[in-house]
Amino acid sequence: MHAASCNNHLDVVQWLVENGANLNVDDQYGLQAQTSIGYLDLPRIRSSEFSTQINEALDCRGWTPLHYAVGFGNVKIVEYLLNNGANPKQTNLRGHNPEKYIDNSTSEGRQISKLFEVTKAKQGELERAERVKYPLEKKLASVMVGQNMAIYNVCGAIRRRQNGWHDEDKPLVFMFLGSSGVGKTMLAKCVAEYLNETNNNCFIRVDMSEYSHQHEVSKFIGAPPGYVGYEEGGQLTEKLRKCPNAVVLLDEVEKAHPDLLTILLQVFDEGRLTDGKGATVDCRNAIFIMTSNLVQDEIHGTDFKIRSETSFKDEKLNQSEISDVLKDTKKFTQLIVQPILKRHFKRDEFLGRINDFVIFHPFNEKDLHAIVTTELNKWKIRAEKRHNITITWDDNIIQPLTEAFNPSYGFRSIKHEVERQVINKIAAAYEQDKVKVGCTVHLGIAEDQTIQITKVSCPEDKKG
Repeated sequence: MHAASCNNHLDVVQWLVENGANLNVDDQYGLQAQTSIGYLDLPRIRSSEFSTQINEALDCRGWTPLHYAVGFGNVKIVEYLLNNGANPKQTNLRGHNPEKYIDNSTSEGRQISKLFEVTKAKQGELERAERVKYPLEKKLASVMVGQNMAIYNVCGAIRRRQNGWHDEDKPLVFMFLGSSGVGKTMLAKCVAEYLNETNNNCFIRVDMSEYSHQHEVSKFIGAPPGYVGYEEGGQLTEKLRKCPNAVVLLDEVEKAHPDLLTILLQVFDEGRLTDGKGATVDCRNAIFIMTSNLVQDEIHGTDFKIRSETSFKDEKLNQSEISDVLKDTKKFTQLIVQPILKRHFKRDEFLGRINDFVIFHPFNEKDLHAIVTTELNKWKIRAEKRHNITITWDDNIIQPLTEAFNPSYGFRSIKHEVERQVINKIAAAYEQDKVKVGCTVHLGIAEDQTIQITKVSCPEDKKG
């Protein structure tokens, strides 16, 4: 695909695409060749066997077919690739997208420039129409339980960027604050899925506890030349290079070494990151979400008014509600949250680069009921898919399951209680052939006030 795009063989590119070739595959020749042939021989072999048009000094590492087509002025191939889904934002090892290589001094370059303008305009209109029809708040609220003000704050910042009301030289940066199991990671995943529906590699999760010591920081951006792991690249930089508009979750950031915070400061401030090989990664289109449990005790002690009155009405927040809650949240953040963060991180310039501190409050009674129902429905779907068994239940089993909620573990405590009180009993009955394929299992409260299987209906029972 790379050679065909470079050498202007449109028929070959079409054949490859029709047979399932990856339009966005990046060229790894520079990394692979050093282990098999001499690095100094690489440019000569590259020029003679790949394309005689390639200058030996040209660094093509990480180039996609679109990079090659643009770089060598192959207009028809550029048009074909763009029309068939090539990613115009994907960057190479130097952090440059294909548009960076347009030569506007030539007629081919000007034609290619117009093709990119048309493509961006089309994509922008389609994305705008989709956002109007299906607002991000509505999508997130359909899969998230509670945390509606967190959803509102995050969606507001994303909407500003999507519509061009943002600082284009810096990435969006959030810090999600709250105890474990209240939806911080789930919200980050949902945002990634919404923004990058066709690319599963655009959610990058980094466990910051793995970088608590100074010698571990090099893993983040890649080891420098001469050190072990140099060829592997960095945990973050390699993934960001493949998806520059990724959602990056920096989990438990308070556990990271101070040297890593210095690196993050550069990313947040300049929108770029230099890896161990000296290559620059463009981070301006990424969204960075840091999570922290630092203020979980203080959040637990806040007035329930802040969290209990922020409910979606027809999947939208009432504007007067928003105003009141934002005032309370802003005051809480300034007086309680920020002093604690300053004492821990000891770097005002680092905290000053964060766009929004998002508070995740503990679940209320209504949220817990919704979580239990969601978990039961998940198991209902699994049982039907795996075993062709239907699970039904009385509403009165919900409350006993919510009582197992432990604020220290969040929704996970509910999840485990459903497994113990419900799924274990169904699994045991299935093993003993009391519940078979095609049966319907009904759950309810028994005389001893425990959750039990109160009825099993099977197809053979109806025949009899």
